[in-house]
Amino acid sequence: MRRYGKHTDEDDIRQRPNRKGNRPRTNIRPKHEDAAEGMVLTVDRGRLTVLIDDRPVHAMKARELGRKAAVVGDQVAVVGDLSGKKDTLARIVRIEPRTSVLRRTADDDDPYERVVVANADQLAIVTALADPEPRPRMIDRCLVAAYDGGLTPLLVLTKSDLAPPDKLLELYGDLDIPYVVTSRAELEDGTAVARVREQLDGKITAFVGHSGVGKTTLVNALVAQDQRRTTGHVNAVTGRGRHTTTSARALPLPGEAGWVVDTPGVRSFGLHHVDPSRVIHAFPDLEPGTENCPRACSHDEPDCALDAWVAEGHADPARLYSLRRLLATRERREGD
Repeated sequence: MRRYGKHTDEDDIRQRPNRKGNRPRTNIRPKHEDAAEGMVLTVDRGRLTVLIDDRPVHAMKARELGRKAAVVGDQVAVVGDLSGKKDTLARIVRIEPRTSVLRRTADDDDPYERVVVANADQLAIVTALADPEPRPRMIDRCLVAAYDGGLTPLLVLTKSDLAPPDKLLELYGDLDIPYVVTSRAELEDGTAVARVREQLDGKITAFVGHSGVGKTTLVNALVAQDQRRTTGHVNAVTGRGRHTTTSARALPLPGEAGWVVDTPGVRSFGLHHVDPSRVIHAFPDLEPGTENCPRACSHDEPDCALDAWVAEGHADPARLYSLRRLLATRERREGD
């Protein structure tokens, strides 16, 4: 039986009402070509603070981004209310490609990687020379994460009034890593801050370290106009500090000279996500020697071509040792 006539029109077609009362979905997404560009400063339980034209704007992630999350340091496109006024909320509709990524996992058996900071130029690894005692394995792991993510490492050694830095610096001398040594007295009179500032000017620097090493205290001294909570005491039994920074936050250096990103204190730095083949890129003097390596070479096996490359005098043997020590950290748990 024919329901409609020969010449039907749209008004003749019956349409079932949408029970949910909302508009039908479409796969066509707006391009948001007029969206404002900004930098993510903080992330707190799904709410983000984005700096747009020197004005902090509160925003949330658009549903169309799916599970892709924005992190501190991300360059994002934002639409909606960009006034930054109280009780207003904008929407992040696009996350721009990242130039670098600092990632970690809870431990080496955890497949879930966490992006800590995006688009940072360097990673300042803050370590106390005493109280708590330095943990070289932790430093090694941070170095691997920096090399893997495209960040330049910087060693910041604190509390030199309690122990000398020579032994620790000797361990990393062959890696040619820039470093700054500070003491409590130098932090108080500002000389340490000036030396650290020289390494930070014009860059975005993420600060990482375990609790109690003086990381947040140093950040407070660098960014005087935006004080964070100071570092907690070190437990006399465990030798570990108490977390005082609970979320990552980007803070501007005075005079628009750069940015520091203060991250929560960590007690472990898992490397489950790291591809060992990318670490070699941080050793430009060794990288040409890998051309004759077997496929999927770990650079720490009997037929690795780097041994012959170094034996022929193309690179310092100490550099090869340092590379293999760092690569081994992925297979060796921190603290072993």
